[in-house]
Amino acid sequence: MEKKTKVKNMQGKQALEFISGSEILLRSLLLEGTECVFGYPGGNVLYIYDAMAKDPDFKHILARHEQGAVHAADGYARSTGKVGVVIATSGPGATNLVTGIATAYMDSVPLVVITGNVSTSLLGSDAFQEADIRSMTMPITKHNYLLRDVHDLPRVIHEAFHIANTGRKGPVLIDIPKDVSNQKMFYQPPGDIHVRGYQAVPALNHDPVDRLLQAIADSERPVIIAGGGVVYADASKELLEFVAKTNIPVAATLLGLGGFPSSHELSLGMPGHHGTYAANMAIQQADLLISIGSRFDDRVTMKVDGFAPAAKLIAHIDIDPAEIGKIVNTDIACVGDIKAVLQYANTKAMPARSSAWVLEAQANKRKHPLRYKDSGTELKPQFVIEMIHETTNGEAIITTDVGQHQMWAAQFYKFNHPRSLITSGGFGTMGFGLPSAIGAQIGNPDRLVVSVNGDGGMQMCAQEMAMMAIHNIPVKIVVLNNEVLGMVKQQQEISYQRRYSHIDLQGSPDFVKLAEAYGVKGLRARTKAEAERVWKEAMETPGPVLVEFVIPKEENVYPMVLGGNTLDQMIMGDFE
Repeated sequence: MEKKTKVKNMQGKQALEFISGSEILLRSLLLEGTECVFGYPGGNVLYIYDAMAKDPDFKHILARHEQGAVHAADGYARSTGKVGVVIATSGPGATNLVTGIATAYMDSVPLVVITGNVSTSLLGSDAFQEADIRSMTMPITKHNYLLRDVHDLPRVIHEAFHIANTGRKGPVLIDIPKDVSNQKMFYQPPGDIHVRGYQAVPALNHDPVDRLLQAIADSERPVIIAGGGVVYADASKELLEFVAKTNIPVAATLLGLGGFPSSHELSLGMPGHHGTYAANMAIQQADLLISIGSRFDDRVTMKVDGFAPAAKLIAHIDIDPAEIGKIVNTDIACVGDIKAVLQYANTKAMPARSSAWVLEAQANKRKHPLRYKDSGTELKPQFVIEMIHETTNGEAIITTDVGQHQMWAAQFYKFNHPRSLITSGGFGTMGFGLPSAIGAQIGNPDRLVVSVNGDGGMQMCAQEMAMMAIHNIPVKIVVLNNEVLGMVKQQQEISYQRRYSHIDLQGSPDFVKLAEAYGVKGLRARTKAEAERVWKEAMETPGPVLVEFVIPKEENVYPMVLGGNTLDQMIMGDFE
């Protein structure tokens, strides 16, 4: 390692090193507790990658595509609660990150995204591989920077982590021109952070919380919608205590699954487009609706002007005041950190007058459970998810891609712990499932990680199996193969009079051979008996394994609420 010039500061107390921006970047990342960076090199980040070669303490994993790298960083962040870090070069390297940045932004995931750019003297000249990535990503980042002076680098890195992982979390981008990454300065770690105009967490106003508690005490039919904010605030224990004290049933959104235990007697399951009968009917009949960390996404509300029509009051607890009243009119607004709000509420909470209501909701769960028509000859996807749940005792981290398999996983795997379901909610990003599992496994080396994918999404980032094989990352990859874009096919079948258009995925690769080509063990099952046998083999095999389950293309996800309908207008499938 090359020698660094050292000088003493004016007080003579601390030796300062004269080092490059690239070295400062790596030191700053380590200082922030970064365990692993996912990335892909290129010309305008070569000074940074050269510094990595000289720093044995810095861990970097080479993806095979920048989108795979950013999804891996995302999976790491969602599963650990820490900041995920990704790095890419300028131009196409940076623009290949955009889908992953938007995915994280929509779901409030803390990322620090580092991109290279052309030297400052070339900015704006349309130089080779130049892109104004800062402008491109302004709508999909919480904040972003273009660095023009190496002296700003230590402060900016420190600020970026602070902004990404406080308040409503989200991605922050730092664009570093090549010459800045090579400029040198006497490095000193930054001091306290003060970002002008940035208030990470609003001060908690107790008055609306007190109003909510009184409304609960007066309520006979209250319902909680628990969203991803419960998970991100690490407020699952507080929610559990709150529910115990108030006796309120809970519907957990897709991103909220695990934030409240699915096995709890007051759990109604997931609400919305593919929600349970019990959850949707409870929302429609509730006299008090309480959203906790849920932003009233359109897949939850469906037809907004018919949403929760019996509710006399709607309350919303959220850290972001911009979400209050944005979609649904709110009567009681509790703005603040969810953990802090619930901690205060738990000091005063009294039970609702909800005994009869709870019995009604539990009866709906028994009368209209999630179910499917099993088969003695075909392998049903719901059976596969149930089998995975049983064999993992519900303790695995499940990542999914986007489509029918995502909904089956949400419905039939019972999530009892927060940060156990890693999935793209708001952006619905195909290709997310496999690389996000890599990040989740890196962040949770002692836990089993299962990546559930469809045959469509699997092909969008399949190349990241190389990362798994090279680093022996022991993710168990599930491919539910129905040879069709299943969710699109289902919508065309129901809403477009079976006019199937460009959904046929026949001709896709042999997934077992594809896995083996990357050095990953591949297995296949077409029947229940084969499924149980190969899954057992996969679980007993060290390292990564891909298991393809061949399922019928006719299988649909039910229940289902069509667009333009209200939550109580549910299609129950064969059980309607």
